[in-house]
Amino acid sequence: NDLRNDNCRPLGPVVCISPWNFPLAIFSGQVAAALAAGNPVLAKPAEQTPLIAAQAVRLMLEAGIPEGVLQLLPGQGETVGAGLVGDERVKGVMFTGSTEVARLLQRDIAGRLDNQGRPIPLIAETGGQNAMIVDSSALTEQVVIDVVSSAFDSAGQRCSALRVLCLQEDSADRVIEMLKGAMAESRLGNPERLSVDIGPVIDAEAKAGIEKHIQGMRDKGRSVYQVAIAEGEEIKRGTFVMPTLIELESFDELKREIFGPVLHVVRYNRKDLDQLIEQINASGYGLTLGVHTRIDETIAKVVDNVNAGNMYVNRNIVGAVVGVQPFGGEGLSGTGPKAGGPLYLYRLLSTRPADAIARHFQADDARSKADTTLRDQQLKTLTTLKTWAASSQMNDLVALCEQFAEQSQSGITRVLPGPTGERNTYSVLPREHVLCLADNEADLLAQLAAVLAVGSSAVFQDGEPGKTVRARLPKELQAKIKLVADWSKDEVAFDAVIHHGHSDQLRGVCEQVAKRAGAIVGVHGLSNGDHQIALERLVIERAVSVNTAAAGGNASLMTIG
Repeated sequence: NDLRNDNCRPLGPVVCISPWNFPLAIFSGQVAAALAAGNPVLAKPAEQTPLIAAQAVRLMLEAGIPEGVLQLLPGQGETVGAGLVGDERVKGVMFTGSTEVARLLQRDIAGRLDNQGRPIPLIAETGGQNAMIVDSSALTEQVVIDVVSSAFDSAGQRCSALRVLCLQEDSADRVIEMLKGAMAESRLGNPERLSVDIGPVIDAEAKAGIEKHIQGMRDKGRSVYQVAIAEGEEIKRGTFVMPTLIELESFDELKREIFGPVLHVVRYNRKDLDQLIEQINASGYGLTLGVHTRIDETIAKVVDNVNAGNMYVNRNIVGAVVGVQPFGGEGLSGTGPKAGGPLYLYRLLSTRPADAIARHFQADDARSKADTTLRDQQLKTLTTLKTWAASSQMNDLVALCEQFAEQSQSGITRVLPGPTGERNTYSVLPREHVLCLADNEADLLAQLAAVLAVGSSAVFQDGEPGKTVRARLPKELQAKIKLVADWSKDEVAFDAVIHHGHSDQLRGVCEQVAKRAGAIVGVHGLSNGDHQIALERLVIERAVSVNTAAAGGNASLMTIG
């Protein structure tokens, strides 16, 4: 209803490409979101699970969705998927799968613009190198329970599954001993039986890849532990992989995600916690992260410094609940916005009022108080730009600064509803560096206002008008702008782009950005003089779930009732 009342406009035909590991939930979630935003959908399920998708579509059509609005197109990704994404009539792509395939999709659509001359949106949720940091204060029994479920539920075939367990040296031996005992009690077999804990991996190719990795670790001399109770004759002929524990020498030894029941362990010294956090961030992935500790300072250090879209404190790191923990990562783990989050549907629209998202959040804030401390700090630099614009008699820029200040949601943390014993929060935070490309001062200053409104730093091309604009600004604002000789080089850091200019320029920028190594970077393209910059394109979202009943309970629970 909000989208309809806001005179929003849909994108047009949207391709939804879903994975095999959640063949109903992710498939139907993508389809429902695209349909809710008013788009017709071309749904391409994973080739391994087309029957579940077919049943889901049958139920949706029975529920009243018009047949022409939702089309099921099963088949191979290289043929059907590539054909759909490459079709000029497609106006948006939603994808959940590997980072490598997401990059290919980005390149496929990079040179195409919609009817308004804007890039085709790609919403990609990709893999993770998910870690859990456990210190010596954590309750070992609880840690082991949460590690086993995080690493081995669904045979480790979850995007959010635990891949690297980071144990403080002081307690590592005790945790590993108890963890091995728990693994020895797990049952491997047909998951139709309630007694079975771990089922097969998806196919023979997946099994071979996982076993190749395990053997490679053995060949390097790493300690490999495999154990489980095998149930049933199908173990001999199925694609089963024993739950596996591998000790590494360092976090950066793991170069890619192993999508199966394989848990890697890294030991760390308490004094090296900052270094461990740097290694986790250096992997480039940022999907889920866990921390087990009874020390508040450690929780704050990890949550404030690790780059991950979903963080979990003193609990497992799988099973995000839509509406309670909106799900999605950053960096190599996805483009955003989060599935089930408040920004999700807006990315599936071609137009919407400039203040639509601000009004959406304000309605929520009427029900629960939001923490705006960080936002208020971030807006100080925007105020400096506004003051400078007023002194320079740039009235349009003054008005734009005021508009962006009202619209910006960056730096705000909100408490989400959830079960008793959990505290779930949702934060909107700035992307670090935004590349600003414009051929005139007015557009470049508008871009700078948007960047400052969300708390980011700007990257200008060294030359005109960037060099002159930066030189005219107060030193406080100059510090927020980096001049670069050639933005196309991979070593130039930015995680979003705003471009003002004509369509041929925009195509070239999109194609150049798509060639960059690393994370997928979105380009926000506008025509000259259009200053309605979508601020949500310049932010990331973080969800934090805290088990408040962990480690002996929380006194606040005693006051309930």
